[in-house]
Amino acid sequence: MSIHTQPEAHQILSPLPEQRRRYRSLFLSDLHLGANGCRADRFLQFLNRHDAEVIYLVGDIFDNWQPISPKWSPTHDAVIQTLLARVREGVRIVYVPGNHDDFFRRHYGTYFGAIEVVEQAAHVAADGQRYLVVHGDHWDAKLFQARWLSKFGAWADSLVRGLNNAINRVRRKLELEEARMIEAALVQVNALLRYRNRFEERLTDVARQLGFDGVICGHFHKADLHDDYGVIYANCGDWVENFTALAEDACGRLRLLTWEGKPLAQAAPGPVAVLDDAASVVA
Repeated sequence: MSIHTQPEAHQILSPLPEQRRRYRSLFLSDLHLGANGCRADRFLQFLNRHDAEVIYLVGDIFDNWQPISPKWSPTHDAVIQTLLARVREGVRIVYVPGNHDDFFRRHYGTYFGAIEVVEQAAHVAADGQRYLVVHGDHWDAKLFQARWLSKFGAWADSLVRGLNNAINRVRRKLELEEARMIEAALVQVNALLRYRNRFEERLTDVARQLGFDGVICGHFHKADLHDDYGVIYANCGDWVENFTALAEDACGRLRLLTWEGKPLAQAAPGPVAVLDDAASVVA
């Protein structure tokens, strides 16, 4: 299993519009372009307000487990075009495919429109901390690694979200508030599936054995940042339920962001904790 390392120096970036908040690195995962639950509109808003020297796409950016074409929209196209535009501006983008976009796992070591496709990456932060960057599905509980079960779960999730979307379209036409009960139920079901999975322990153990100071992943749709297991565990979250991202500032500190650019309540202890809200709020 190869680990792709970052080059010694980054390319010089083009001047940024004033409204974009700039970080040294951004880590984004689980957009699920083409799936019913995808909120490409929120992701696009986030991209238009944030930038970085390096952007890591930490898997499940596309969702090839479901028929994509019926759900693909101009907003989905805009997401792809925006990412490619960032590459042209000099941003380095590294794509670590996940299990829902595993088609790209056949193309490790190649480029998709100048976006690097790698199995996993080694990110060196500004403070010298080294992070293993992986999607995370390989360290899921054995039960959930069964492809048929995962695909059935994805199909059921898509079906329920499609029903929820249809109900909300009707409610919007009637000028009623969108229903959140189905979405809230899905969040609870996913939380139950994660319960006692111990994926955080497995991932941090792998990072420690490989000599890293931490691991950055996606897959589990639960944004988190802590060092409970002796090394840093950072999960980007997702763009289906939580709309979160992980960012590294110029000093190498990590922070979790919502799609609006506001820090989440939880933060890792010690040197990676970030408490200065004003530094990350984007109007």
